[in-house]
Amino acid sequence: MKKIIYFLRTRAALGGLILTLSSLSSFGQTNVYNNVIATSPNHTSLAAALQQAGLVTALQSNTATLTVFAPDNAAFADLAASLNTDITGLLALPNLSDILLYHVLGTEVPAANVTNGAIVTPLNPVNTIKLTKTSSGSVYANHAMVNAADLFADNGVVHSINKVILSNETVVDVALDNGFSTLATAVITAELLPALTNPFSTLTVFAPDNAAFDQLAAALNTNTAGLLALPNLADVLTYHVLGTEVLAAGITNGAVVSPLSTTNTLKLTKTSTGSVYVNHAQVILADVPADNGVVHVLNKVVLPAETVVDVALDNGFSTLATAVITAELLPALTDPFSEFTVFAPTNTAFDNLATALNTNTAGLLALPNLGSILLYHVVSGTVLSTDLTNGSVTTLNGGSIVIDVTSGVMVNDAMVTSANVTADNGVVHVIDKVLLPTAGISEEINSNVAVYPNPSVDNIFVKGGNGNFTIIDLMGKTVKAGMLDNQAISISDLQSGRYLLQINDESNTFSMPLIKQ
Repeated sequence: MKKIIYFLRTRAALGGLILTLSSLSSFGQTNVYNNVIATSPNHTSLAAALQQAGLVTALQSNTATLTVFAPDNAAFADLAASLNTDITGLLALPNLSDILLYHVLGTEVPAANVTNGAIVTPLNPVNTIKLTKTSSGSVYANHAMVNAADLFADNGVVHSINKVILSNETVVDVALDNGFSTLATAVITAELLPALTNPFSTLTVFAPDNAAFDQLAAALNTNTAGLLALPNLADVLTYHVLGTEVLAAGITNGAVVSPLSTTNTLKLTKTSTGSVYVNHAQVILADVPADNGVVHVLNKVVLPAETVVDVALDNGFSTLATAVITAELLPALTDPFSEFTVFAPTNTAFDNLATALNTNTAGLLALPNLGSILLYHVVSGTVLSTDLTNGSVTTLNGGSIVIDVTSGVMVNDAMVTSANVTADNGVVHVIDKVLLPTAGISEEINSNVAVYPNPSVDNIFVKGGNGNFTIIDLMGKTVKAGMLDNQAISISDLQSGRYLLQINDESNTFSMPLIKQ
C-alpha cells in the first residue's frame, strides 16, 4: 500500500503525467527512465532521444544514483527552432549522446539541496553545470528553469526543465576559468547566471577584474561583502553587458551604446593610439572569445551614474558632446568618483565661434588645442552658482577664468544662461559663449599694481606699474599695446567684453582681468 501511495504522489507531482499499470507491476524497483521519463506525455522527445543515443539502459540501472535535468517537449522544440531543424534533425545530431549526458549528474540532488551558485560536473564532463536558486525559490540549471522538481525513482530524481542545456563555453565560463572570482560571485549573488549562460545569446561583457572591484569597494568605504549587498547590484552588473557581440576592432570613438541595464548608456572611447575605454574604465585585455559572445577585461567597475557627459547628451549639447568625444575626454568626464563644474557652451555658442574664426564646426573640431579649450571650461569640484564669487578660478587646463557675479553670473565674457544642472559627478552651468584660454598668459595679481576704473567705458589708468602694456582679447589676439607713462589708456575703441591686461616691466610679467563696458 505504501508503494502505491508513493506512486500516486509521484503522479501528482508530475502535474498529470500518467504512470502506466506496467510501471506498477510486481512493485519492483523503479528507475528514472521507466517510471518518470517514459511515462510522461511531456517528455516524449527526451525519451526518443535517449533511445536514439542508446542511453536508456544507463538510466534503468538499479545500481546508479542519478539526477536528470529532463528537457520537456517544448524545450526540444525550442532547440530545434534555434538550430533551424526539427526533432528528426535533433535525433540525428552526432553529439546527441554528449548533449544528453550533460543533463545527468552521478549523484541524487533534490531541489531542496540545490544551493545558489553551485557548480556541478555532469556525466559529460566537458563543462560544468551552473545552478541557480533564486530568492523566490526557483531553480535553474544554466539558463533552463526547473518547471517540475523532485520526481523521484529508486535510482535517483528527475527535474523537468524548460530548455535543453548545452555544454558551450559561455561568458560565465570565461570569468570562472580566468580568475574573475569577485565578478563571478557577484553574478551568482545577483542571480544572473541564467541570463549569461544562455548558449544562444550573443553578448559582450565588459568584465572588471578583481582589482577593479577592490578599488570600487575602497571608493565606497566598504569591502567585497558590502559590494555584494548593494541593492542595485544586478543593475550595476547588467550595465557591463551588451546584447550584441562587439569586438574591439568594431568599437568606434564616441559610440554610445545601450547595455542590458536600461538605467544609462555606455560611452565608448577609442583613442588615436588604439586604447579602448568604456566610460572611465580602460580595456586592458580585449576579445576573449566565448561561444555566446566576447569578453573585454576592464580595470575599473563602471557605474550607471548620471555624469556631466549625460547632462550634455541629454540636453541637446551636440557640438559640445562631439568636441568632448573628438578630444578623447569621455574617460575623464565620465568618472563617477570625480567632481566637476562644467561651463557648457550651447550649440549656438559654438556656431558663433566658428563664424568669428571664419570656419565651421569641423574646423573647430580640428583645432590642435581643442582639448585645452574644453578643459578651460571645467573646474574641479562641484561649485553651484550660489557658491560663485568675483575673482579668478583655475580650470583643468591650468589657466584661469574670471567670475563676475555683479549682475547675473559672467565667466570671462560669457553669461551663464542656465545654472545648476546637477549630475552625480558634478554640476553644469550653461553659457552663451565658448571660452578661449589665452596662450602663454599666467594670471598673477600684483598687489602693488591697480587698474582703475575697472570696469570702464573710455579710459583706464594703471597705478604702480611701468614698462609695456598689452591688451589681449579672449581669443588670444593683441588688440592694443604701448608704453605705460602715467597717462590714460584709451579703451573706447574696444568692443564690450572681457580682456586681459598684461604688464611687462624689466623683471616681472603679470596680468589681470579688464572689463570694457
